[in-house]
Amino acid sequence: MIRHFISLKYFSSDEIWKLVALAADIKKNPETYEDLLKYKTVGLIFEKPSLRTKTAFFVGTEQLGGSAIYYGPDEIRLGQREKTSDVAQTLSCFLDAIVLRTFAHNNILELAQSASIPVINALSDFLHPSQVLADILTIKEKKNDIKKLKVVYLGDGNNVCNSLIYCFSILGGNLVIATPKRYRPQKEILEEVKLYCRISGATITITESAQEAAQDADVLYTDVWTSMGKEKERTRRRRIFRHYQINEKILSYAKRDCMVLHCLPAHRGEEITDSVIDGKNSFVFTQAENRLYAAKAILVYVLKSVPNTPVTGNKEEKQK
Repeated sequence: MIRHFISLKYFSSDEIWKLVALAADIKKNPETYEDLLKYKTVGLIFEKPSLRTKTAFFVGTEQLGGSAIYYGPDEIRLGQREKTSDVAQTLSCFLDAIVLRTFAHNNILELAQSASIPVINALSDFLHPSQVLADILTIKEKKNDIKKLKVVYLGDGNNVCNSLIYCFSILGGNLVIATPKRYRPQKEILEEVKLYCRISGATITITESAQEAAQDADVLYTDVWTSMGKEKERTRRRRIFRHYQINEKILSYAKRDCMVLHCLPAHRGEEITDSVIDGKNSFVFTQAENRLYAAKAILVYVLKSVPNTPVTGNKEEKQK
């Protein structure tokens, strides 16, 4: 059976924790995994610009002993230059896995449907699961028990927000999303995760008040207000989102040891201030570094049997 990595909603709590544990072990013992992907070739199709995601999967593949080939925005053009299904079947003849970063989430689904090799979601307009896997690793390293934390996301209900919703609803914990009403996550997602929340004990709270959300927060997380493809809305979005900036005032409502996260790139002076992103509460660049270990864990997951790494979730998780 082909192992794709499309969305965290297809993983159980135990499976997510195993991926996090694998990423942590790769970070701690990189030499153990040096030749794991020897003779494997991974294709990176990136229809959108990328710094961290491209670097993480490219370097990750090579550090695991494999080789990577990069396809830029104009080289393949899924569904335009040729049918996505034809691309999938062709690349399946040459490669061992495909990493796709695209605008339309349906491109990932179509590619996975026709490919006979694993397909990895490296971002779509709907989801960004590899980012959130790195986020969980970062939070786990510093705060340990996610179920006891108040994690607050401020800003646009975008692809990162959607993946956070899926992940926290499965793992448990308290995720608070503060966003203008018009920019809330899709109702369909919030309805879909109600069952996950009942099973895990998670709470997903939506509010329009950034101040209320930030009160006693253990983690403050933000992303750009204007995602790629929505540049024409930037002026309007800057006006609408101005009260959702992570600044010293918002940070003062959170706990003193609150972690500040940002998936980057950051528009400094918009969604976050210099003093916060460069301050003592910021773990933004640890979070960026962890993209590499998350990418490696995903590559190992789809291309190899996952090593017998311990499940490092909450004690309650282990007992179930």
